[in-house]
Amino acid sequence: MFQPTDPASDLPGRIDLNPASMVEKVDGWVDGLIFIAPNLLVAIVLIIGAFFTSGAIRSVIIRRANKRGRRDLGMMLGGLARWTIIVVGVLVAATIVMPTLNPGDLIAGLGIGSVAIGFAFKDILQNWLAGMLILLRQPFEINDQIVVNGYEGTVERILTRSTLIRTYDGLRAVIPNSDIYTSAVLVKTAHDLRRSQYDIGIGYGDGVEQARDVVLEALKTIPEIKADPAPEALVWDLAASWVTIRARWWTDSRRADVVQVRGQVVTAVKHALDEAGIDMPYETNVMLFHDQTEETDGDRDAQREGWPAPRDTDKPKPRWKATMETVTVADPPDDTPENRQKTAARPPSSAQ
Repeated sequence: MFQPTDPASDLPGRIDLNPASMVEKVDGWVDGLIFIAPNLLVAIVLIIGAFFTSGAIRSVIIRRANKRGRRDLGMMLGGLARWTIIVVGVLVAATIVMPTLNPGDLIAGLGIGSVAIGFAFKDILQNWLAGMLILLRQPFEINDQIVVNGYEGTVERILTRSTLIRTYDGLRAVIPNSDIYTSAVLVKTAHDLRRSQYDIGIGYGDGVEQARDVVLEALKTIPEIKADPAPEALVWDLAASWVTIRARWWTDSRRADVVQVRGQVVTAVKHALDEAGIDMPYETNVMLFHDQTEETDGDRDAQREGWPAPRDTDKPKPRWKATMETVTVADPPDDTPENRQKTAARPPSSAQ
């Protein structure tokens, strides 16, 4: 049975119920709520105002960035401005509701928390900062065609964490901004014009000057090739099976223009060389099989180097046979015509 007791008569092991103290406690809470109600109302209004103000500022930043063609930069800066205003509004609202709260303590606490958050989300923050630097410095822009980390394509978006690239075969590559910022990037559309080249092989029996003029005239017949800088046809190499002529020309830097013009160049050069009667030889490989133990091996003036022996001369003998004949000539056997004559001319011995 619960009985109200005086605090002085509170005994251990019993639950004492004092309705008067409970009512007093609730009354204190209500009084405190009524006391801070104006501050709470102001704090709520401040947070709502910060929310709408941040949205308006974000829209203004994005709109101004779109006018300058910097949509992704506007999105990133607008998001940064919005969340900064919201965080500041929440901090100010907290100090209004709790006047005893020191803003310095809040800032110090946020500093410690920022370090912890930084370690926990290091990759995310690193990619965000790299994306911001890319957008500010603009090493490449939206719709530029780039090559990075083995991926080649057109830049679609530069987001807070990654950059989206549409490859030429219709795929999407998502590359972290930190990888792009710390890697070498080849921007193929950084300039309006781009030079291409193609090697053509002609026979050694054809005239080099004539072939070069034919290739150059073929390049000039393609309207997409720029006249300034002018196309070139250079004698480039003396290869094993042909003489190499390198054709070089300038076109618009977009990938589609480069590929289309290259196909036209190959077709035009092929037809032009065929009409001029200039040979474009196949690659030729010669494989020679012979016994490399001939008597002439080692003699730079006489060894065949793998080529067949001439028909009007004797074929070189194998080394073993030549060696045997040399030994035979040096030490002739006893059974020869000269030895038989000498033996017949000797006087008979006394024993006979």
